Amino acid sequence: MRKILPLSLTPLSITLAAVLALTGCSQSNESTTANNDAVTTLRFSHFWPATAATHTEIFEPWARKVEAESDGRLKVEIYPSATLSKPDATYDATAKGTVDIGSQLQGYTNGRFPLTQVAELPGLSNSATQMNCILQTLYDDGVISSEYDDTHLLFMMGTGPGGMHTVDKAIRTPDDLKGLRMRRPSAIAGDIIESAGGTPVGLPATDIYTSLQRGVLDGVSLPWDATGSFRLIELTNTHTNIPFYSSAIMVTMNKDKYDSLPDDLKKVIDDNSGKAMAASAGKVFDAEDAKYMAEAKAKGDTMIDILDPLNDPQWKGPLEAGTQKYLNNVAALGLDPQAVYEKAQEASAACKV
Repeated sequence: MRKILPLSLTPLSITLAAVLALTGCSQSNESTTANNDAVTTLRFSHFWPATAATHTEIFEPWARKVEAESDGRLKVEIYPSATLSKPDATYDATAKGTVDIGSQLQGYTNGRFPLTQVAELPGLSNSATQMNCILQTLYDDGVISSEYDDTHLLFMMGTGPGGMHTVDKAIRTPDDLKGLRMRRPSAIAGDIIESAGGTPVGLPATDIYTSLQRGVLDGVSLPWDATGSFRLIELTNTHTNIPFYSSAIMVTMNKDKYDSLPDDLKKVIDDNSGKAMAASAGKVFDAEDAKYMAEAKAKGDTMIDILDPLNDPQWKGPLEAGTQKYLNNVAALGLDPQAVYEKAQEASAACKV
Protein backbone atom coordinates (compact mmCIF):
# COMPACT_ATOMS: atom_id res chain seq x y z
CA MET A 1 0.00 0.00 0.00
CA ARG A 2 1.24 3.50 -0.84
CA LYS A 3 2.08 5.49 2.31
CA ILE A 4 0.48 8.94 2.46
CA LEU A 5 2.55 11.65 4.14
CA PRO A 6 0.88 14.21 6.40
CA LEU A 7 0.21 17.49 4.59
CA SER A 8 2.83 19.26 6.63
CA LEU A 9 5.47 16.94 5.25
CA THR A 10 4.56 16.89 1.58
CA PRO A 11 7.14 18.29 -0.85
CA LEU A 12 4.68 21.04 -1.79
CA SER A 13 4.15 22.10 1.82
CA ILE A 14 7.88 22.05 2.48
CA THR A 15 8.45 24.28 -0.55
CA LEU A 16 5.70 26.69 0.52
CA ALA A 17 7.06 26.85 4.05
CA ALA A 18 10.52 27.66 2.74
CA VAL A 19 9.18 30.41 0.49
CA LEU A 20 7.17 31.91 3.32
CA ALA A 21 10.14 31.76 5.64
CA LEU A 22 12.35 33.50 3.11
CA THR A 23 9.67 36.10 2.45
CA GLY A 24 9.27 36.71 6.16
CA CYS A 25 13.02 37.17 6.59
CA SER A 26 13.12 39.50 3.62
CA GLN A 27 10.27 41.59 5.00
CA SER A 28 11.89 41.66 8.43
CA ASN A 29 15.22 42.75 6.95
CA GLU A 30 13.51 45.40 4.82
CA SER A 31 11.71 46.69 7.89
CA THR A 32 14.94 46.88 9.87
CA THR A 33 16.71 48.60 6.99
CA ALA A 34 13.85 51.05 6.62
CA ASN A 35 14.02 51.89 10.32
CA ASN A 36 17.77 52.38 10.15
CA ASP A 37 17.44 54.58 7.09
CA ALA A 38 14.56 56.65 8.45
CA VAL A 39 15.23 60.39 8.40
CA THR A 40 14.52 62.44 11.52
CA THR A 41 13.99 66.12 10.81
CA LEU A 42 15.02 68.61 13.49
CA ARG A 43 13.50 72.09 13.24
CA PHE A 44 15.96 74.69 14.56
CA SER A 45 14.64 78.17 15.43
CA HIS A 46 16.59 81.35 16.18
CA PHE A 47 16.20 85.13 15.81
CA TRP A 48 19.36 86.17 13.94
CA PRO A 49 19.01 87.16 10.26
CA ALA A 50 19.98 84.56 7.69
CA THR A 51 22.90 86.82 6.70
CA ALA A 52 24.37 86.96 10.22
CA ALA A 53 27.55 85.05 10.98
CA THR A 54 25.76 83.32 13.86
CA HIS A 55 23.57 81.69 11.22
CA THR A 56 26.10 81.18 8.42
CA GLU A 57 29.23 80.34 10.44
CA ILE A 58 27.87 78.64 13.57
CA PHE A 59 24.42 77.14 13.03
CA GLU A 60 24.64 76.13 9.36
CA PRO A 61 28.03 74.36 9.69
CA TRP A 62 26.74 72.65 12.84
CA ALA A 63 23.66 71.41 10.99
CA ARG A 64 25.65 70.15 7.99
CA LYS A 65 28.11 68.34 10.29
CA VAL A 66 25.29 66.63 12.18
CA GLU A 67 23.70 65.58 8.88
CA ALA A 68 26.98 64.23 7.50
CA GLU A 69 27.94 62.31 10.65
CA SER A 70 24.49 60.74 10.82
CA ASP A 71 24.81 59.55 7.19
CA GLY A 72 21.77 61.64 6.34
CA ARG A 73 19.53 60.08 9.00
CA LEU A 74 19.31 63.46 10.75
CA LYS A 75 18.16 66.49 8.79
CA VAL A 76 18.30 69.95 10.33
CA GLU A 77 15.95 72.63 9.02
CA ILE A 78 16.98 76.08 10.27
CA TYR A 79 14.44 78.89 10.64
CA PRO A 80 16.20 82.26 11.15
CA SER A 81 14.73 85.72 11.86
CA ALA A 82 12.26 84.43 14.47
CA THR A 83 10.05 82.92 11.76
CA LEU A 84 9.20 79.83 13.81
CA SER A 85 9.22 81.21 17.38
CA LYS A 86 9.45 84.64 18.96
CA PRO A 87 12.90 85.74 20.21
CA ASP A 88 11.76 85.76 23.83
CA ALA A 89 9.77 82.51 23.60
CA THR A 90 12.17 80.20 21.78
CA TYR A 91 13.39 78.38 24.89
CA ASP A 92 9.84 77.62 26.01
CA ALA A 93 8.93 76.58 22.45
CA THR A 94 11.82 74.11 22.56
CA ALA A 95 10.82 72.78 25.98
CA LYS A 96 7.25 72.22 24.76
CA GLY A 97 8.31 70.65 21.47
CA THR A 98 6.93 73.37 19.22
CA VAL A 99 10.47 73.45 17.83
CA ASP A 100 13.12 70.75 18.20
CA ILE A 101 16.16 72.99 18.69
CA GLY A 102 16.24 76.63 19.69
CA SER A 103 18.72 79.40 20.44
CA GLN A 104 17.87 82.40 22.58
CA LEU A 105 19.49 84.97 24.83
CA GLN A 106 18.77 84.17 28.46
CA GLY A 107 18.24 87.88 29.03
CA TYR A 108 15.17 87.87 26.78
CA THR A 109 13.14 86.19 29.53
CA ASN A 110 13.80 88.24 32.63
CA GLY A 111 14.05 86.10 35.76
CA ARG A 112 13.97 82.75 33.91
CA PHE A 113 17.73 82.09 34.12
CA PRO A 114 18.86 84.25 37.08
CA LEU A 115 21.92 82.19 38.01
CA THR A 116 23.19 81.88 34.44
CA GLN A 117 22.98 85.65 34.02
CA VAL A 118 25.38 86.18 36.92
CA ALA A 119 28.05 85.43 34.27
CA GLU A 120 26.96 88.58 32.40
CA LEU A 121 28.13 90.90 35.18
CA PRO A 122 30.92 93.40 34.46
CA GLY A 123 34.52 92.41 35.05
CA LEU A 124 34.09 88.71 34.26
CA SER A 125 34.64 88.57 30.50
CA ASN A 126 36.64 90.52 27.94
CA SER A 127 35.85 88.40 24.86
CA ALA A 128 33.23 86.05 23.49
CA THR A 129 35.70 83.18 23.69
CA GLN A 130 36.16 83.81 27.39
CA MET A 131 32.42 84.26 27.96
CA ASN A 132 31.58 80.99 26.17
CA CYS A 133 34.16 79.15 28.23
CA ILE A 134 32.79 80.62 31.48
CA LEU A 135 29.20 79.67 30.65
CA GLN A 136 30.01 76.14 29.48
CA THR A 137 32.22 75.57 32.52
CA LEU A 138 29.46 76.69 34.90
CA TYR A 139 27.02 74.39 33.13
CA ASP A 140 29.34 71.37 32.98
CA ASP A 141 30.24 71.78 36.66
CA GLY A 142 26.56 71.74 37.64
CA VAL A 143 26.54 75.32 38.91
CA ILE A 144 23.73 76.50 36.61
CA SER A 145 22.58 73.26 34.94
CA SER A 146 19.34 73.01 36.96
CA GLU A 147 17.97 76.02 35.04
CA TYR A 148 17.83 73.84 31.90
CA ASP A 149 16.33 70.65 33.32
CA ASP A 150 13.29 70.85 31.04
CA THR A 151 15.41 70.65 27.86
CA HIS A 152 18.54 68.89 26.63
CA LEU A 153 21.19 71.61 26.47
CA LEU A 154 23.56 71.34 23.50
CA PHE A 155 26.03 74.14 24.15
CA MET A 156 26.42 77.60 25.59
CA MET A 157 27.39 80.72 23.70
CA GLY A 158 28.06 84.27 24.75
CA THR A 159 28.80 87.58 23.11
CA GLY A 160 31.81 89.78 23.41
CA PRO A 161 31.59 92.81 25.71
CA GLY A 162 28.61 95.05 25.09
CA GLY A 163 29.21 98.75 24.49
CA MET A 164 27.01 101.73 23.66
CA HIS A 165 26.17 102.94 20.18
CA THR A 166 24.36 106.23 19.56
CA VAL A 167 23.55 108.82 16.92
CA ASP A 168 25.53 112.04 17.49
CA LYS A 169 25.53 111.57 21.28
CA ALA A 170 28.94 110.98 22.83
CA ILE A 171 28.92 108.95 26.06
CA ARG A 172 32.13 109.53 27.99
CA THR A 173 30.80 109.63 31.55
CA PRO A 174 27.64 108.38 33.30
CA ASP A 175 26.29 111.95 33.19
CA ASP A 176 26.19 111.71 29.40
CA LEU A 177 23.60 108.95 29.70
CA LYS A 178 21.07 111.08 31.53
CA GLY A 179 17.86 111.45 29.58
CA LEU A 180 18.93 108.97 26.88
CA ARG A 181 16.63 106.11 25.90
CA MET A 182 18.97 103.14 25.50
CA ARG A 183 17.90 99.73 24.32
CA ARG A 184 19.10 97.17 26.84
CA PRO A 185 19.51 93.45 26.04
CA SER A 186 18.99 92.17 29.58
CA ALA A 187 18.05 93.15 33.12
CA ILE A 188 21.71 93.37 34.10
CA ALA A 189 22.59 95.86 31.36
CA GLY A 190 19.38 97.72 32.17
CA ASP A 191 20.25 97.99 35.87
CA ILE A 192 23.66 99.44 35.03
CA ILE A 193 22.27 101.91 32.46
CA GLU A 194 19.67 103.00 35.00
CA SER A 195 22.29 103.32 37.75
CA ALA A 196 24.26 105.60 35.43
CA GLY A 197 21.22 107.80 34.78
CA GLY A 198 19.95 106.48 31.45
CA THR A 199 16.53 105.07 30.62
CA PRO A 200 16.73 101.39 29.66
CA VAL A 201 14.24 100.19 27.03
CA GLY A 202 13.48 96.53 26.43
CA LEU A 203 13.08 95.58 22.76
CA PRO A 204 13.76 92.41 20.72
CA ALA A 205 16.81 92.80 18.50
CA THR A 206 14.57 92.48 15.46
CA ASP A 207 12.82 95.78 16.38
CA ILE A 208 15.90 97.90 17.07
CA TYR A 209 16.58 99.17 13.55
CA THR A 210 13.14 100.73 13.03
CA SER A 211 13.08 102.12 16.59
CA LEU A 212 16.40 103.90 16.03
CA GLN A 213 15.25 105.07 12.63
CA ARG A 214 12.08 106.60 14.08
CA GLY A 215 13.85 108.20 17.03
CA VAL A 216 12.14 105.99 19.60
CA LEU A 217 15.64 105.14 20.84
CA ASP A 218 18.64 107.42 21.30
CA GLY A 219 21.04 104.52 21.25
CA VAL A 220 21.60 100.85 21.89
CA SER A 221 23.71 98.75 24.19
CA LEU A 222 25.07 95.82 22.20
CA PRO A 223 28.30 93.99 21.37
CA TRP A 224 29.86 94.89 18.04
CA ASP A 225 28.81 91.71 16.25
CA ALA A 226 25.12 92.52 16.84
CA THR A 227 25.50 96.08 15.49
CA GLY A 228 26.63 94.49 12.25
CA SER A 229 24.20 91.57 12.17
CA PHE A 230 21.24 93.92 12.56
CA ARG A 231 22.69 96.67 10.31
CA LEU A 232 22.82 99.23 13.11
CA ILE A 233 26.15 100.62 11.89
CA GLU A 234 24.09 102.22 9.12
CA LEU A 235 22.31 104.36 11.72
CA THR A 236 24.81 104.91 14.54
CA ASN A 237 27.99 106.98 14.34
CA THR A 238 29.25 107.34 17.92
CA HIS A 239 30.47 104.36 19.90
CA THR A 240 31.59 103.91 23.51
CA ASN A 241 33.67 100.79 23.93
CA ILE A 242 33.01 100.01 27.57
CA PRO A 243 32.87 96.33 28.62
CA PHE A 244 30.12 96.62 31.21
CA TYR A 245 28.30 93.34 30.44
CA SER A 246 28.27 90.33 28.13
CA SER A 247 25.17 88.46 26.97
CA ALA A 248 24.62 84.76 27.57
CA ILE A 249 23.08 82.62 24.82
CA MET A 250 22.02 78.98 24.82
CA VAL A 251 21.44 76.36 22.14
CA THR A 252 19.16 73.62 23.42
CA MET A 253 17.06 70.70 22.23
CA ASN A 254 13.66 69.30 23.13
CA LYS A 255 14.27 66.55 25.68
CA ASP A 256 11.70 64.10 24.29
CA LYS A 257 13.07 64.52 20.77
CA TYR A 258 16.60 63.77 21.97
CA ASP A 259 15.45 60.78 24.04
CA SER A 260 13.56 59.36 21.04
CA LEU A 261 16.74 59.05 18.98
CA PRO A 262 18.63 55.74 18.77
CA ASP A 263 21.92 55.65 20.64
CA ASP A 264 24.10 56.15 17.56
CA LEU A 265 22.22 59.34 16.62
CA LYS A 266 22.35 60.58 20.20
CA LYS A 267 26.11 60.18 19.93
CA VAL A 268 26.15 62.35 16.81
CA ILE A 269 24.35 65.09 18.74
CA ASP A 270 26.62 64.60 21.78
CA ASP A 271 29.76 64.74 19.64
CA ASN A 272 28.64 68.16 18.39
CA SER A 273 27.78 69.60 21.79
CA GLY A 274 29.62 71.02 24.79
CA LYS A 275 32.94 72.81 25.11
CA ALA A 276 34.21 72.29 21.56
CA MET A 277 31.14 73.96 20.09
CA ALA A 278 31.24 76.73 22.70
CA ALA A 279 34.87 77.46 21.81
CA SER A 280 34.15 77.44 18.08
CA ALA A 281 31.22 79.83 18.48
CA GLY A 282 33.32 82.17 20.61
CA LYS A 283 35.87 82.57 17.83
CA VAL A 284 33.12 83.52 15.38
CA PHE A 285 31.70 86.19 17.71
CA ASP A 286 35.16 87.63 18.39
CA ALA A 287 35.97 87.82 14.68
CA GLU A 288 32.66 89.58 14.01
CA ASP A 289 33.33 92.09 16.81
CA ALA A 290 36.68 93.00 15.25
CA LYS A 291 35.18 93.17 11.76
CA TYR A 292 32.36 95.57 12.58
CA MET A 293 34.45 97.77 14.83
CA ALA A 294 36.90 98.18 11.95
CA GLU A 295 34.01 98.95 9.59
CA ALA A 296 32.73 101.72 11.87
CA LYS A 297 36.22 103.20 12.19
CA ALA A 298 36.65 103.10 8.42
CA LYS A 299 33.53 105.22 7.88
CA GLY A 300 34.84 107.83 10.30
CA ASP A 301 32.67 107.11 13.35
CA THR A 302 33.63 108.53 16.74
CA MET A 303 35.25 105.98 19.06
CA ILE A 304 35.41 106.44 22.83
CA ASP A 305 37.36 103.81 24.79
CA ILE A 306 36.75 103.10 28.47
CA LEU A 307 38.42 99.71 28.62
CA ASP A 308 38.63 99.21 32.41
CA PRO A 309 35.44 100.78 33.79
CA LEU A 310 35.60 99.01 37.15
CA ASN A 311 38.77 100.97 37.87
CA ASP A 312 37.51 104.20 36.32
CA PRO A 313 36.54 106.69 39.06
CA GLN A 314 33.42 107.85 37.17
CA TRP A 315 32.11 104.48 36.02
CA LYS A 316 33.10 102.30 38.98
CA GLY A 317 30.17 103.43 41.17
CA PRO A 318 27.32 102.81 38.69
CA LEU A 319 28.75 99.45 37.63
CA GLU A 320 29.15 98.24 41.19
CA ALA A 321 25.68 99.53 42.07
CA GLY A 322 24.14 97.71 39.11
CA THR A 323 26.02 94.52 39.99
CA GLN A 324 24.90 94.58 43.61
CA LYS A 325 21.31 95.33 42.63
CA TYR A 326 21.22 92.26 40.43
CA LEU A 327 22.77 90.00 43.08
CA ASN A 328 20.30 91.29 45.66
CA ASN A 329 17.35 90.67 43.35
CA VAL A 330 18.43 87.07 42.74
CA ALA A 331 19.05 86.49 46.45
CA ALA A 332 15.48 87.70 47.09
CA LEU A 333 14.30 84.69 45.04
CA GLY A 334 15.82 82.38 47.65
CA LEU A 335 18.84 81.55 45.49
CA ASP A 336 22.55 81.94 46.22
CA PRO A 337 23.92 84.25 43.51
CA GLN A 338 27.05 85.05 45.52
CA ALA A 339 28.21 81.42 45.34
CA VAL A 340 27.61 81.44 41.56
CA TYR A 341 29.41 84.78 41.26
CA GLU A 342 32.46 83.32 43.00
CA LYS A 343 32.38 80.26 40.71
CA ALA A 344 32.06 82.60 37.71
CA GLN A 345 35.11 84.55 38.89
CA GLU A 346 37.08 81.29 39.15
CA ALA A 347 35.95 80.26 35.67
CA SER A 348 36.83 83.72 34.36
CA ALA A 349 40.41 83.35 35.56
CA ALA A 350 40.68 79.80 34.15
CA CYS A 351 39.14 80.85 30.81
CA LYS A 352 41.19 84.01 30.33
CA VAL A 353 42.52 84.19 26.80
